[in-house]
Amino acid sequence: MNFRSIGIIFQKELKGYFNSLIAYVVITMFLLITGYFFYNLLATFSVVSFQAQSNPMLAKQYQLLNINETVVRPLFGNISIIMLLMTPLLTMRLFSEEKKTGTIELLLTYPVNDIDVVISKFLACFVVFLTMILLTATFPILLIVLGEPEVMPILTGYLGLILMGAAFISLGIFTSSLTENQIIAASISFGLLFLFYMMSYSVSFVSGGFGRILSYLSINEHIASMAKGVLDTEDIIYYFCFIVLFLFLTLRVLESKRWR
Repeated sequence: MNFRSIGIIFQKELKGYFNSLIAYVVITMFLLITGYFFYNLLATFSVVSFQAQSNPMLAKQYQLLNINETVVRPLFGNISIIMLLMTPLLTMRLFSEEKKTGTIELLLTYPVNDIDVVISKFLACFVVFLTMILLTATFPILLIVLGEPEVMPILTGYLGLILMGAAFISLGIFTSSLTENQIIAASISFGLLFLFYMMSYSVSFVSGGFGRILSYLSINEHIASMAKGVLDTEDIIYYFCFIVLFLFLTLRVLESKRWR
């Protein structure tokens, strides 16, 4: 692994994002959609809290006086779904564009390792994603200023979003390495991510060991406890294994191209 090569390719990829409209459009749309959901969650909480002042049974029935349960946790769930939609748009060009323009052959002939190329592209996309996620930190900051939410679930929830986003990126890079068509790469990425995301909803239909396997493989199942403020090493290990697996598969795809 050559850190100098990684740095050079990383800068090139990062400039590629911000010299085009991709990063700006994706980040803007992401913030608009998450902002809309945050506003609706906060507005619902405010209305029900106001009504509960005259009807305490309403708060007890819906448990809507807990801002973490009614605003923060649903917000993290909404953000994870929006990430599933937006992340393939960030990753679809990473190798597909190189293949379409023919620069992938030139890149692979340079004295750099495949792992340097993959890690550089992963880090560049991750920085764009991280910028997108950190800009949503204004939402919990507003809650802290106006209310009294528990801070730990917010911190662990954001850690979960960051790990999930990194996992999304690793799978997106893999699908981008499979084809030169960016739309196909984004479609495959979204389809696979959606499959991993929906696995948890199938657990109730199966039993025994297979149900536990589906629950463990589900990519959103591991963020649920983090959104509650629980930091489990099993969840962190899952995301790291997911990232390593799909980066490894990307390396194998590039390696097979060298032999053609």
